[in-house]
Amino acid sequence: MSENNLSVSSAGGLAGELTPFGHRLLARVYYADTDFSGIVYHGRYLEFLERGRTDYLRLLGVHHSELADGKHGESIVWVVRRMEIDFKGAARIDDVLTIETRTAEISGARVRMAQIIKRGEDLLISATVEAALINSAGRPRRFPAEWIKLFQPES
Repeated sequence: MSENNLSVSSAGGLAGELTPFGHRLLARVYYADTDFSGIVYHGRYLEFLERGRTDYLRLLGVHHSELADGKHGESIVWVVRRMEIDFKGAARIDDVLTIETRTAEISGARVRMAQIIKRGEDLLISATVEAALINSAGRPRRFPAEWIKLFQPES
């Protein structure tokens, strides 16, 4: 198995794990994630959220490299259209964070994902991210039909 396609055990691994609600990923806070005070710099939370979304997609079978390679008829890429973030608490160096991602809503060309970052049971961040696909000319593209079911939020 190649390093890029590492699978995940039921206990969670490099790409986290799929759960009944969506996806869960653990991440440790390193020195590079913090500002001069030892608290996670606010911009780093965007990176933690991105890792959660990327690994959620990876475990669903949606790989960024395949999109860029034109597997779906043309080269397409993800773009973030909108993001809302509520900062509720702060993480510090060496904290282990849980990033949870779920599909909140999906249409033919956009997906809205709800995400949270927790330290233990403490909610630190809640976010909503709207993403879409575009081609190399910047034009919106519909999701491949098989994805709609993958992203469908559970009732």
